[in-house]
Amino acid sequence: MSVAIRLSRAGKKKAPFYRVVAADKRRARDGKFIDLIGTYDPRTKVLKLDGERYQKWIKVGAQPSGTLTALVNRTARAAAAAAKA
Repeated sequence: MSVAIRLSRAGKKKAPFYRVVAADKRRARDGKFIDLIGTYDPRTKVLKLDGERYQKWIKVGAQPSGTLTALVNRTARAAAAAAKA
């Protein structure tokens, strides 16, 4: 079973909200998942991620989606810039 770390859409119409989940690649986007890792609100651009669980899944071979990789990198750069200032 190959595992993907990706965004699963939730929320109302025109008001998206995403869960960051570890799921089997063959499952539907909003279908059954293995582990809930965090959340992302695109309206406020807030990514809440459990770093320990994220690294655990990466370590065992899960592949993050391109969008999630970009979000994690953006959040890390913002945190580094905040720490620098």
